[in-house]
Parts: sequence; structure tokens; C-alpha cells
Amino acid sequence: MHIRPTTEEEHDLFVTTMHSAFGLFPEPRAEDGGGVWWAAHEHDRNFFAVADDGKLIGTAGAYSFELTLPGEHVIPVAGVSAVGVVPTHRRQGVLTAMMRHQLADVRARGEALAVLLCSEATIYRRYGYGPATYNERLTVQRHRSAFARPHEDKGTVEVLRRDDAVDLMEEIYDRHRRTQPGALSRPHRWWATRAGQPPIAPAHRYIAVHRAQDGTPDGYAGYTVDSGTLSVDETIAVTDEAFTALARYVLDHDLVEKVVLKQLPPGHPLRWRFEDFRAAEASGHGDWLWVRVLDVPRALTARGWFTDGELVLDVDDPFLGERGRYLLTVRDGGAECVRTDRAPDLSLDVSDLGSVYLGGTTPTTLARAGRVQAHHPDALPLADALFRPDRTPHCPHWF
Repeated sequence: MHIRPTTEEEHDLFVTTMHSAFGLFPEPRAEDGGGVWWAAHEHDRNFFAVADDGKLIGTAGAYSFELTLPGEHVIPVAGVSAVGVVPTHRRQGVLTAMMRHQLADVRARGEALAVLLCSEATIYRRYGYGPATYNERLTVQRHRSAFARPHEDKGTVEVLRRDDAVDLMEEIYDRHRRTQPGALSRPHRWWATRAGQPPIAPAHRYIAVHRAQDGTPDGYAGYTVDSGTLSVDETIAVTDEAFTALARYVLDHDLVEKVVLKQLPPGHPLRWRFEDFRAAEASGHGDWLWVRVLDVPRALTARGWFTDGELVLDVDDPFLGERGRYLLTVRDGGAECVRTDRAPDLSLDVSDLGSVYLGGTTPTTLARAGRVQAHHPDALPLADALFRPDRTPHCPHWF
């Protein structure tokens, strides 16, 4: 078996091989080649696993994204996707070989992080990925949706069809993701090819667009109504005021009994606005973006920090056969990170470093779960304070 890159001419072959790994058939594409979730594939980042007899037995790909870190810092990352092994060749080391090849390629491209959406949680932790952001949905009974305090919106809401709102959504999303830790960029290629999931994909959606008092578009919500339920695919807002105005719009929609707001970060402040706290039922809590650290010093110095301090991390990376001890020094919002022979404050697996990196999981939580070892009583409180983000990390993008 060997791993080789694909060519642009092999894109259809890549897609059919990938789908066969999951027992699926590709959806038909539009005449321009767009309108399907894989339309934004980057052929120069895709790989085939090839058996000794020449048969294609696996696929792995990646997108070139930017990831927003705490402190509104932005770093290029590889968004791993389209990973699959055909059923006849599973449990023969094919996936491991592809993952090893792909991580080497990510490093060669100068990216310190890889990220993915995890199909099976037991698979990707062994390759060094850890869950770093989480999602949930809120279901609100419309008759219980009154706010505790009246909300006066000084802006306006306009309702458009999805095809008439693409440029506005692209602009608003890009402004939003640059301030939201955990958010990924949506390159123009995604919007142009109508890739991914709604509202980027061309499924029928209404788009409520919010404009601030000065007319600047600062939020949108893509939704459908079916059998008395209004379902919101995503609500993207640059400000809390815009989000609240969009929430109020969907909650006030006529001929609707309940509203389901998907893809929200856990603990979203919306439910605290209701006079009846139990009006919003949270459900579907789960992991979303998984982070894999490939260059510890670069990753730790790339993000912003909000507490000064020093921490020695002993990081084990068994998949790549690497182990390093690093002194993290944080001063005035910036950090230095260098190798050291000082005694460690914390010992952890690289997957757990990925989980705490954006601040969505605390080191104390992982220590209580037996995943992180603290070497003295002050280590965990300091680590919790250091890795605390400026806001809850959240990734609304599907890839």
C-alpha cells in the first residue's frame, strides 16, 4: 500500500471512492459543478490510499482555513475532511497510514494546527485530536418566549431568499468569525460553489438580515418553517444586539408553535432573556471542532492570553513518537514558549492540549477525569486562569 496525492482530473474518482467508504452515492451536481457539500474540495490537499494491486482503498482531504483564537488572533489551519477507508480494507492500517501522511503534509505546509469534525470520537483521539468546541440547540415554545425586559431594536430586519442574500451573508460571516474564538473562515470558494450545508448550500431558506441603526448589515439567521416549527440553521451576529433582534424576529413569527435555534454555543445568554427561564430547552449538546496541535510553541504563542504567569507543560505525542517539555511564559497578553528541562507543572497528552487550547475545556476538568496530571497544588488553578478565553469558543462552520 502507498499514499499518493490526487490530481484535478481525478476529482470525480476521489468523490466516488470517498462515498463508497460510507456506503453512499454522490448527489448530482449542478451544471457548474457546484451545489453539493464537497464542491469546495482542494484537490492539491487530497490523497488516495492505493493497494498493492492498484485499487483505491481510502481517501483523506483537507481545506485551507483560518481559525480565530482567543484575543482575536487568527492562524492558518488544515481542516481535515473526506476521510474514509473502503469496507474491504478496514482494520488493516490504512487510516493510520493516511493520518500519518496527512499530518506530515500539514507540517510541511507550515500549519501548526489541524482541525476536524469527528465522525467517531474513539478514532481521532488516537491521532492526537481533542474536542475543543461544543454546540447545542435551544427549543423555545413560542407562547412562553416573552423577554423579562423589553428589547428595543434600533436597527431593522429584512427578509430575503437565500439566493438574494449570499453576498450579505458572506460579508457578515467574515466579520463575525474574526472576533469569535473557535470560528473558521469560509473562503469565497465555499460561497461561490454553494458547498457545505445550508445556508451556504443552495437549499431553500429564508434569510433574516439585521442592519444596525446606521444601515450596516451585522447579522443574519437562515431558517425554514414546517408544520408549526421554525428551524434556524445558524444565527450569525457581529453584536449581541443583532443576535437578540434576530432571535426576537423568529420568536415572533406567526403560525409557529416552537422555534429551534441550532448551532449555539453552550450556555448562550439568550435563555437568560426569557421571563420564563424554562421557556428554552437545551438539547443536542455535543462536541464539534476537534484540534490537533503539531507545533506546540507556535500554537501557544499564536493565541492571546489574559492572565500573566509561567507554566511548564510536559506534552506527550505518542502517535508521532514525540515528547517535549515547554516553558510557557505569559506577560501583557502575549506569550513565549521554549523547550526547557525544568520540572513540569502539568503532564498531558497532545490531544488534551488540543482540548484546552481554545479555552473550551479547563485543565481542571481533564485532571478530574484522569487525563491531565498536576505535579503541585497550584498548577491547575494557574493553568485554568491562563487558558481562560475572552469568550466561549464556538465554531458554526460544517466541513
